[in-house]
Amino acid sequence: MAEKRLQPKNVDLRPDRYDKRVVYEKCGRAKYISHLDLMRAMQRAIKRAKLPIWYTQGFNPHIYIMFPLTLSLGFESRVEVMDFALLEDLPDEEVLKALDAQMPEGMRIVSCSAPVHSHTEITHAEYVIRISADKTPAEMAEKFKDFMSREVIEIQKRTKKGTYKPVDIRPSLELLDMYTEEKYLELKMRLPAGGSFNLNANVAAEAFLDMYGIKAEEICIERTKILVENGEVFY
Repeated sequence: MAEKRLQPKNVDLRPDRYDKRVVYEKCGRAKYISHLDLMRAMQRAIKRAKLPIWYTQGFNPHIYIMFPLTLSLGFESRVEVMDFALLEDLPDEEVLKALDAQMPEGMRIVSCSAPVHSHTEITHAEYVIRISADKTPAEMAEKFKDFMSREVIEIQKRTKKGTYKPVDIRPSLELLDMYTEEKYLELKMRLPAGGSFNLNANVAAEAFLDMYGIKAEEICIERTKILVENGEVFY
């Protein structure tokens, strides 16, 4: 697929701008880095890597970076994405190595390339959800089968105005696989993301637990894929 130019607002697309997209992991202690702190950490890493970074134009120039799909605090991920731009067309491998050397603990650059898809093409994300609770994994698995067999699963969703409205999330839940371990029930799920409706993986897990009165001891969530239409991986 042909390379696409990023189209952020109020950014002058000049001939000497070369767009890059890195995929990175955010695991372990790094899962507690907030989005604001993540932006600061990435800006520091780019500066320390001595990359010829492209700055936005105008009265207050700043390093241009974008995160297509913000990760919830406390979630781990193998597939986080950051977009930025350079003033020179450096080889992807050179950019990867320079930036990876500056990553904080728990973060690793996996790949670097020119962006293929637009942010607006994102439709879904896949997650691994691991739950330990006051029920055995086998008991929770049976309950989750019943949960997925329901025609309607209603939650109270907070609106931008701060009020709540009932939303049926059942059409948005896609169970890809389910496993039982010694302590955990493990769910592999595909949920809507990036469009007009986003479903947080923790909200889906809590809806299940609340429906059956299960008290969770631990909920671990990891994002494993970001997808565009037809299930193609976002790059």
